[in-house]
Amino acid sequence: MIVKPYIKDFEKLGFGMFVHFGLYSVLGKGEWALECLKVPAEEYALLPGRFNPKPEWARELAAAARGAGCRYITLTTRHHEGFSLYDTKGLSTYDAIHAACGRDLVREFVEACREQGILPFFYHTLLDWHEESYRTDFPAYLQYLRDSVELLCTNYGKIGGIWFDGMWDKPDADWEEDALYGMIRSHQPEAMIINNTGLSARGELGHIELYSVTFERGKPQPLNFEGVPKYVASEMCEIFADHWGYAREDLDYHSPAQMIQELAECRRYGANMLLNVGPMGDGSLRPMDAATLGIVGEWVDYYEEAIRAPRPSGIPVKNKEEDFLLKDGNNYYLFCFRLPMRADANVAQNEEADFSDQFELEDKITAITWMDNGETVAYEQAGSQVTVHTVPFSYGRNLVVRVAKIVSGQ
Repeated sequence: MIVKPYIKDFEKLGFGMFVHFGLYSVLGKGEWALECLKVPAEEYALLPGRFNPKPEWARELAAAARGAGCRYITLTTRHHEGFSLYDTKGLSTYDAIHAACGRDLVREFVEACREQGILPFFYHTLLDWHEESYRTDFPAYLQYLRDSVELLCTNYGKIGGIWFDGMWDKPDADWEEDALYGMIRSHQPEAMIINNTGLSARGELGHIELYSVTFERGKPQPLNFEGVPKYVASEMCEIFADHWGYAREDLDYHSPAQMIQELAECRRYGANMLLNVGPMGDGSLRPMDAATLGIVGEWVDYYEEAIRAPRPSGIPVKNKEEDFLLKDGNNYYLFCFRLPMRADANVAQNEEADFSDQFELEDKITAITWMDNGETVAYEQAGSQVTVHTVPFSYGRNLVVRVAKIVSGQ
């Protein structure tokens, strides 16, 4: 089986930020507004004249990602509306250079990422609602697409990868993937190439040059490599509310606790989590987005060691299906869900339950500690049978998912 080193490096990133940003951000009705709301073409044509992100938008975004514990950011350099955040160098005038801002926003993004030590990835749409050749001359469109992506591969230094989306719009068409991916490989030999399979085909393998499967807004599943000639990573992308792009009237927010649980669940199966934000028209994050990222970042600060390099151990927790073990060398990491808070009966529901975790481990355990405070965790090991006495949180604490580090002497 082919195992590319950069795929393993991608898996160790663990947690990234997805950013949907474009003309639709000015409109504030979601990234699919043009199609779903049938916004008149003459109204949408006015948006470039209003698109002028503040100078510090990219630096603020990268700082927020870093604070949340994200190691990479995937930015929509061109979404389905067809507008490019980068300088298209004469391929089109429908880009940021010709908008009110008059700037190459992708360059600003890349520079901000590098200042924060974050790896930049580029999302690029495959379908295009604006480019006429997509509907009238598909071979010409594919050349336009390759020329556009080549600009991204040659003008911004080394990147983490290219994230495609939209092939599902023409499932029976010949997208000339060999030519597209081959061009990327010629300029960016270690870039991850990802092609989103959408909501209806989560986790499906694709072209030989694609090295990660996607689980859009869905729980990752273990990958079956039987008969597969290559090793692939997996990634789950998730949104805070019901839209990827900024929608000012979308108040259906998921809780920070849910985001923490989903990040932990992704790592259970070795998948990365790509958590989306939709900046407003000036590039600012909504206050709720920023606050949620901050809370997730606090959790990552406690458990960062556990969500980067460790991989699925294959060891089941017998009595708690939700809990799981990751492994890295001689160390194991026990992820514990649904531990309650214990306090006075007037302020907390102190249910009586056995909170211990039971599993089999051949390695001899030498110590178990909670990663968030260093306290020792009681356990028994009789041969390969292990019982770890996880306990409820004390009053004043609830970290949603708690992780204990298990050190073994093997």
